[in-house]
Amino acid sequence: MNKYYSQKLSAERLRLCYELAPPRVKQYLEAEIEFVLDRLNPSSIVLELGCGYGRVLQRLAAKAKKVVGIDTSHESLILAKKMMRRGAKYHLAEMNAVELGFNDGQFDVVVCIQNGISAFKVDERELVQEAMRVTRSGGKTFFSSYAERFWEERLAWFKIQAEHGLVGEIDYDKTGDGVIVGKDGFRATTMTPDGFLALTSELGVIPQITEVDGSSVFCEIVVE
Repeated sequence: MNKYYSQKLSAERLRLCYELAPPRVKQYLEAEIEFVLDRLNPSSIVLELGCGYGRVLQRLAAKAKKVVGIDTSHESLILAKKMMRRGAKYHLAEMNAVELGFNDGQFDVVVCIQNGISAFKVDERELVQEAMRVTRSGGKTFFSSYAERFWEERLAWFKIQAEHGLVGEIDYDKTGDGVIVGKDGFRATTMTPDGFLALTSELGVIPQITEVDGSSVFCEIVVE
């Protein structure tokens, strides 16, 4: 998975990225979480891929029976443990999302939102396959990326992060068409609706593609 997040943008630095987000970006972040929460029930056992410092995991834990969060950043997982509410039923593990140490069909729902499918910098096909493998028959996997029309807001957010030294200075000559490039080598891409459809077609599944809040594209897969 992406060493940029595990080595340069983890724990408190990652949390600051979200705290600095402008109002429209915070609306996007909340809309994604609410989209998933609306599809959980109190009996759900949920896995979040790339849980970071637990920002989303906390919300999932308040709705689900049990949550498991994995990440490649040890420092982020330490912070996540501190932030989880007392009494919450959760488990944290340092793990790669394309090499999950779980049995087949162990979860009701697997969540990989807020552009994890692009940010992890792993083989997207392997990522989706592994998520589906650990999801029970009839369960669901959720992946999301940015909507194309959210480009200006997304770019503005990355500019704020760069100004605070959280990511490298943006290379505007190389930035565009959904890709944000930093002069330090950072590269933020997205997955389009057509990209999701092409990817899942290779795997022989038909997803539900939904645009949420004018800011996100969700790929929802029901596992057979």
